[in-house]
Amino acid sequence: MSKHSSGKGSGSKSGAGQRMSPAAASRVQSAGAKNPGSRTAESGFASRAQSAAAKGDGGRQQGGR
Repeated sequence: MSKHSSGKGSGSKSGAGQRMSPAAASRVQSAGAKNPGSRTAESGFASRAQSAAAKGDGGRQQGGR
């Protein structure tokens, strides 16, 4: 049996290595606001996502490196 899995519970970070876009940061912030008791809201990830989106060029499409 292979160690690699594509399921959500695999523990892999699907967004690893990708830049945070302003739209993605907005979705994170919205999810935290809808559920204030969630790990996303309590961890402060929404503010870190907004900061990352503001710093980077996440709106640019990922093409060749």
